[in-house]
This record gives sequence, C-alpha cells and structure tokens, in this order.
Amino acid sequence: MNTMRRFPADRRFGRAGFLGAGFLRGRVLRAGFLRSQPVLAALAMAAGIACLAPVASAQENHAAASGEASQSEAPHFPIEHPKQASWSFSGPFGHYDKGQLQRGLKVYAEVCSACHSMKLVSFRTLGDLGYSPAQVKAFAGNYKVQDGPNDEGEMFERAAIPSDYFPSPFPNPQAAAAANNGAAPPDMSLLAKARGVERGFPQFIFDIFTQYQEGGPDYIYSLLTGYRDAPKGITVPEGGHYNPYFVAAASLAMPPPLSADQVTYDDGSPQTVDQYSRDVSAFLMWAAEPHLEERKRTGFMVLVFLLIFTGLIYLTKKSVYARKEPDAAPQRG
Repeated sequence: MNTMRRFPADRRFGRAGFLGAGFLRGRVLRAGFLRSQPVLAALAMAAGIACLAPVASAQENHAAASGEASQSEAPHFPIEHPKQASWSFSGPFGHYDKGQLQRGLKVYAEVCSACHSMKLVSFRTLGDLGYSPAQVKAFAGNYKVQDGPNDEGEMFERAAIPSDYFPSPFPNPQAAAAANNGAAPPDMSLLAKARGVERGFPQFIFDIFTQYQEGGPDYIYSLLTGYRDAPKGITVPEGGHYNPYFVAAASLAMPPPLSADQVTYDDGSPQTVDQYSRDVSAFLMWAAEPHLEERKRTGFMVLVFLLIFTGLIYLTKKSVYARKEPDAAPQRG
C-alpha cells in the first residue's frame, strides 16, 4: 500500500495549499503519470500558489483602496495656488520700480517691522532706492540698536547709523514666539527668495523660456490678500486665521496685517490692501536680491557675446576648410 506523506509545499501554503496540492497529487497518481517526488512537489506548489493568488490580489486591492482613501482625505497645501501678479522686474529685461520700492519700504517700516526683522539688510543700501545720504541717515536714526560694551563694560542703546542693519523688534526668538501666539515671525531679509510654491508640470517647462523667477513675490502677495472666512469642513484652531495660500497649513498665527488707508502714500497711489501687498512684496524682492538688474544686464551681455563668438567660430571653420584642397583620387594603372 502506498503511503502519501505531506509535502513541504502543504505546510508552506496552509489549508488552501494543502487542499490544492492533495487534489492535484491524487489525480496525478491515479492517472499513473509523473510518480517522481520532485515533479509532484513542483506541481503541488503551483496548485498552492494558484489557490492563494485571489486572496493576495484581494488584499492588495484593499490596501490600495485604503491608501487612496487616506490620500484623498489628507489636504494638500497650499489649498489654492498663488496668484501670478505683474511685476516690473519680471522677464529677462526686468527692472525695479524705485517708486514702488519706496512705497514698499514705507509699508514695511510702519506695519511689518513691528514683528519682522531684516537683519541682513543695512540702512546704507537704501540709497539704491533713490534716497540721498542725508535721507538714509535720517531714516536710520528712527531705529535704536544695541552697542557696546562701553568703558564700564556694559551694553547700551544708541540711534542707528547707515552702516547698521535693520534691528529685530524682539530681543530673542523666544520673546518673539511668546508675543505672537507661539510662532516666531520669520526674518524678511530673504523671504522673497525662500518662499514659493512649485508650479509643477508642464508649467515649469514654460518657466525655463519665460524666465519666471517671481514665485516668492507672488506667494507673499497672495498670502497678504488671501485672508477670508474658513469654508465649511475646515476647522481653524484657536488663534489661527484661515488663508488658502499658506504653504504649510490651512491657517496661520499671523492675523491680517493690512487694511485700507493704513499707510499714507505721498505720491497719490491707491491706499488699498492690494496695493500695499504689491508694494511690500516688490520691496522684499529687492531686499532679497538687490543686484537683480545688474545680474540680468550681465546675463544679456554674456548671451550676446556667446552668439557673436559662435558666429566667428563658424566663419573661421568655413574659411579654414575652404582653402584646403580635396585629396586627388588615385590613378589606376
């Protein structure tokens, strides 16, 4: 009497594998085919895999459905893409509007400087905005900076001079966070270059040819003008303010900083939130990249030089090879 022992394939695939392997093994033995043990083990394993395939597929489908559900539930920030504004400094031939920069400085000095510092910007660079040295000195004198130590070894405060940098309104980051709902306001020196939202495919392909580099100003402008009431389904924590353009969450700790007629313009420009936001965004772009105009002029001259140089190389190549006679064909005897 033939005794049939349990194959390793039966133990590996459990009950489903055992039933499939036993069924197939019995059919093969009764038919009188393939009585060798290695071949039977291979067939039993194939039967077990076939039995487990639907179960594994169902588990994968369930996991994929769960992943898609969790991904759909997780919000993507920013909720709305920043608005693309029109800037004088955009494009390969862009330049700063000094009138707009002066208005942006006024907005920063009267509104933003109460919470945000610009520790990498010195007062003397304001001369690039069209101010005279006397005006720069008078403007710097409105700020107090810490200096020292003096002869007694103590620190003291004095009026700022043009060589000083914009001071921070808080003595340390902990004090800044304590005064602003637990979130320290960021330094604005490089904010226009540090902030921005990836535009994704295929927009970034077009940006290569249009030289789009205004993601930071667009983001700041959209954020300052984007405060609104939270829609249904979005919970704003206590002390937060809903803004769909915020890149990290649906709300931020900073309340709306601007309101109409908050800053008085001397040139008659509209005193609206939209205009304030545009002007301060342009000013922050200048603070982050004060040499933008020089960089673009240099880049343009380099491109012109490369075009001329390429043409000269091509003409030289044609001139050299035009004087070179072709080799005479060998004569046959």
